[in-house]
Amino acid sequence: MSVRSRSFDAVFDEGRHPRAKLGFVLLATEQTVQDDMIRLCPDGVGVHFARVSNADEITNATLEAIAPDLTRASSTLLPDGSLDVVTYACTSGSLVLGQERVEELLRAGNPNAKPSSIIAAVLRALEAVGGKRCVVATPYLDEVNTAERDYMIGRGFDVLDIQGLNLTRDSDMVRVAPSFIADMAASLDRPEADAIFISCGALRSVDIIDQLEQRVGKPVITSNQALAWDALRLAGIKDQMPGYGRLFALH
Repeated sequence: MSVRSRSFDAVFDEGRHPRAKLGFVLLATEQTVQDDMIRLCPDGVGVHFARVSNADEITNATLEAIAPDLTRASSTLLPDGSLDVVTYACTSGSLVLGQERVEELLRAGNPNAKPSSIIAAVLRALEAVGGKRCVVATPYLDEVNTAERDYMIGRGFDVLDIQGLNLTRDSDMVRVAPSFIADMAASLDRPEADAIFISCGALRSVDIIDQLEQRVGKPVITSNQALAWDALRLAGIKDQMPGYGRLFALH
């Protein structure tokens, strides 16, 4: 028996994500960013993920080696052209490559989307909360911390102190306890600092933003908080959400 399709006139709506569609290029080893982006994006905003190949070791050399795969990964995110924003979701990786290079590589794979990265998001977030003078807590090796300090200083920020845990493996960074992250960050604070920045998308620092701000009495910026905030704002989504620091509540 032959099968004949009946003639229907399909009825369309705006789909599940009518407000915006955000794309995030993650490291293959990443285990924190995806959960945080789903958690931080409001209803009606779609979050889409692609991954680049990388070694579990996080050094300047391994981060530089990721560059050739960024365009390919970007191209796999909604190739129909409907993506609003595409961003590289690695703090250390984006500062090692530099924002201009990251944007070029992402745009080559997804030309209709606005390109960004965590490091660009962090700098915009620090500016929004008046955090031009800051202290920085990281899980990184000293060589990565040096690169981050120099990058931020080169863009007009005063890094009063930057301290890391000298962890090499991304798989170790994801297991650092949030309570320890809060204590470490608080220990770096000083009266002249306008804000505290907790660097690295692998750290579960989103969990402790509000309590740390209450503890130190100043804004706290974390990589994934800034990443979600920046991607939403680039897409024109202005929702303010309590529970994730002054950045999301006021800006």
